[in-house]
Amino acid sequence: MVLASNDVGSKTNEITRFGPLLDQINDLRDTVITADALHCQREHVAYLAERGAHSILTVKANQPNLHAQLAGLPWRAVPGATRHDDRGHGRHEIRTLKILTISTGIDFPYAAQAIQVWRRRRLDEPKPFTTETVYAITDLQVHQAKPAQLAVWIRGHWSIENKIHWVRDVTYDEDRSQIRTGTGPQVMAALRNAAIGALRLARATNIAAANRHHARDSSRTLALLGIT
Repeated sequence: MVLASNDVGSKTNEITRFGPLLDQINDLRDTVITADALHCQREHVAYLAERGAHSILTVKANQPNLHAQLAGLPWRAVPGATRHDDRGHGRHEIRTLKILTISTGIDFPYAAQAIQVWRRRRLDEPKPFTTETVYAITDLQVHQAKPAQLAVWIRGHWSIENKIHWVRDVTYDEDRSQIRTGTGPQVMAALRNAAIGALRLARATNIAAANRHHARDSSRTLALLGIT
């Protein structure tokens, strides 16, 4: 479910909207905020610290020094903390998570633990597995989050990427929308989010198929929304 959204104007970007978006949520104390690599910014972790929140941030090439520092940690000597084997719908993914407590050598504010996620993924047999190594950083101390909980939060973030952003980008083809004037883009984004949320609450796992199902009979849409 989408709890808050914020317009990204043509003369700015998502980085500048991080604070204004979270300002819409009154209390962030002890909340764990997960974000993709774009939001791995010093100002963002400072903002969250001021509001009493915690963060788990993906680290990629947009932070080359930090990424190199994380990749250079002695991961080979670290045993896997959790392992998750996920199968379904022709997809097989294995995720192994390793964690290191940070004492020195990582130049990033509030950094307490470094995370490495090694993913092996195969979309359809007999295709071979592809592998990917992802790094993340968190201000959560060891006593504040066990490895299994960190793994759940990271999986939850990727689930949001798949269930919301991918659906909006691909199923609804949002980037090619011709509605660009006035408040039209914001209204359409809100309607897409509402539609996705309603379908997810109805336990739809394939939004494209659910859209087709409800488009065939308007009474299905009314029933979905509780209108009779």
